[in-house]
Amino acid sequence: MKIGNRDLNNRTYIMGILNITPDSFSDGGKHNTPDAALRHTEKMIKEGADIIDIGGESTRPGYTPISIEEELERVIPVIEKIKREFDIPLSIDTCKHRVAHEALEAGADMLNDIWGTEHNEAMAQTAAKYNASFCLMHNRSTPIKHNFMPELLKDMEQGIKNAVRAGLDKDRIIIDPGIGFGKTYEQNIIVINELEKLHTLGCPILLGASRKSLIGITLDLPVEERLEGTLATSVIAVLKGAMFLRVHNVKENKRAVLMTEKIIGRW
Repeated sequence: MKIGNRDLNNRTYIMGILNITPDSFSDGGKHNTPDAALRHTEKMIKEGADIIDIGGESTRPGYTPISIEEELERVIPVIEKIKREFDIPLSIDTCKHRVAHEALEAGADMLNDIWGTEHNEAMAQTAAKYNASFCLMHNRSTPIKHNFMPELLKDMEQGIKNAVRAGLDKDRIIIDPGIGFGKTYEQNIIVINELEKLHTLGCPILLGASRKSLIGITLDLPVEERLEGTLATSVIAVLKGAMFLRVHNVKENKRAVLMTEKIIGRW
């Protein structure tokens, strides 16, 4: 796989989260100016981030949708500023087609769509036009009630087919099982425990469990105290062959990944 100008091989890469939002569940309001975003990007790069994922609209439970214009005003100046200052692949986290188009035009290298398995054909066409990578995330308006993993795999397989039919090469597709999106607590646990089953779909796997509610519920901890729980999910993801981890705490996750890879002989 290739993202931007980076050729990626068989290891686990760190995607650092950059939320340009006032209301994200974990770090809302901390990086929502271009200068603050640039400082945080520099910090994540120094700590070992391989990709930066930029989001201009919170997708936390109960979030308030924003207009296309507002989302563009948040993310485009940041993408342009980072591209001028740093040589690192950028992902745009959006479900809006116009935002995706403008972000790729501004220099983003990858689309990350939280509705990737349901509403992806226009987004896939945009990714194909720019030869960009595309992360398809599993999401549902209502949780799966029966045969959870088989149904999740079926949903994701259909999403991949939709993207390929829209013109996107399969070697540009990444799949994300969507921890915290359209799933019960128990289903989120099952996904991580059975993550290796996603390899049957033939695309690299991304896991985004950082600081999420399954950790808070399991350990009875607030958002700011979920680092150790996040690291546990990251180590399991490495052991099960995930290629990407989308995280808030880059330094700690990078070290956990490198240590795990050394132990299993991937270095």
